[in-house]
Amino acid sequence: MTSKDRLLDVAIIGAGHNGLACAAYLARAGLSVTLFERRGIFGGTAVTEEFHPGFRNSTASYTVSLLHPAVIRDLRLQEHGLRIVERQLLNYLVEAPGRGLRLGPTSADTRRQLALRSPRDAERYEAYHAQLDAGVALLKALLLETPPTDLERFGDLWSMIRVGRAFRALKLETQRAVHELFTRSAGDFLDGWFEDEGLKAAHGFDSIVGNYASPYTPGSAYVLLHHAFGEVNGKRGIWGHAIGGMGSITQALAKEATAHGARIEVDAPVQRVLVENGRAVGIMLADGREVRARRVAANVNPRTLYLQMLDAGDVDPDVRERMQRYRAGSASFRMNVALSELPRFDDSGPAGSGAAQDIHRSGILIGPTLAYMDRAHADARLEGMSREPVVEMLIPSTVDDSLAPPGQHVASLFCQHFAPTLPDGRSWQDARQQAADLVIDTVTRHAPNFRRSILGVMALSPFDLEQRFGLPSGDIFHGALGLDQLWAARPLLGHGDYRTGVAGLYLCGAGAHPGGGVTGLPGRNCALAMIRNKRA
Repeated sequence: MTSKDRLLDVAIIGAGHNGLACAAYLARAGLSVTLFERRGIFGGTAVTEEFHPGFRNSTASYTVSLLHPAVIRDLRLQEHGLRIVERQLLNYLVEAPGRGLRLGPTSADTRRQLALRSPRDAERYEAYHAQLDAGVALLKALLLETPPTDLERFGDLWSMIRVGRAFRALKLETQRAVHELFTRSAGDFLDGWFEDEGLKAAHGFDSIVGNYASPYTPGSAYVLLHHAFGEVNGKRGIWGHAIGGMGSITQALAKEATAHGARIEVDAPVQRVLVENGRAVGIMLADGREVRARRVAANVNPRTLYLQMLDAGDVDPDVRERMQRYRAGSASFRMNVALSELPRFDDSGPAGSGAAQDIHRSGILIGPTLAYMDRAHADARLEGMSREPVVEMLIPSTVDDSLAPPGQHVASLFCQHFAPTLPDGRSWQDARQQAADLVIDTVTRHAPNFRRSILGVMALSPFDLEQRFGLPSGDIFHGALGLDQLWAARPLLGHGDYRTGVAGLYLCGAGAHPGGGVTGLPGRNCALAMIRNKRA
């Protein structure tokens, strides 16, 4: 698709899922919109690609829960073919060969498991989730809101008042729990609730997903909470698989956007935002072509936008200095693996059965204790990569036969911690295979047939994630989810309302509220802010 030679209402940089969601909302409002995507395919990190002959997988993003029901409903994603199936189990924590902890499929099932390990924890499990749900409820109240930036504006002041009222409406003990979730480490929070090390690890994993931190890093409890607000098919706290892979989400978004007149250009990397008299007036592509637009929305990491796509003279010096310090780098290593057979954890069925068990249809976690996760973080800080990485494995081909040949499978491996920059001047081009071998060895210790079943591998280091998907330091969330970079301070105070300080230039990616994950919300919220603000 190519843009028409006319003044666009909005030019959008980046056709990832948030850019597509933004375009769909704007196009539905009657605005002329064109997206410009640097890669040869649109979808950003939510894409499905062939990585080995006959094997397809969600290349980067790999599982669904956080995609917001409002986005699904408003943009008719199910009508456009999106289908999400739920995991049979929530998660399976591998503790040792032949031993693990099943979470789900229901809370009652988890409690029955816990009763055999820790009657005390089984009794406290519902109360724990009640407090987690209180934090989720407060977070959900903020998800669809534009954060306030100027309390002299009535709308912003009223927004702050509504948040304060929502917090004050909670019981005092619930206020205390929510305060802990927003400020403490996940490890400290979980240690205060439970005694079973496996249970703490199974929940603590969510605190380090895409977060270069130990579960004992202050603020990591919020990252745990961030991963808890999702739902699948109306069921809260559930994770699932999009049939056809994550690319089916962005394909559905594109269908809605283009149905209302939006256009998509691929192989169209944007070099910079054109600014005249303090206002964004369009973009310049890498090939030198200029596209004029009344407004511009950027679905890129804030650091990329402020430091690379805007001339230094167009950015407030204080903002530019702070963007130099903007925290990004999720320490994630992503692998897609083609398999001749399912990995056999000792309790996953008899050797050679080949049958998919319930754990194969869950999130399989290798990270048996919080201490294990803490050591993985320490290793990466000192040596660049974890000697025993934390690994989450999903095998989507067990529920989606479109991804692999009959009888064979694909596995998604999401791994922590692998430093964005290696020490001693080492490069990720040289260290990629070493890291992949560490991950494979880690899985094989628990599933002895894993290594010999591998037919092909795509390994993506933090450097590869940056190069392939435009994620600075490989950060899957477009910036750390710390208290200093959340809500009205995402990406920084004064720019939390999707506006950037440059008139007519907006931020519609995960570097804006509410942050990372495949939610569609930064794109949605930005579009609605642009519609409200009209020409601002």
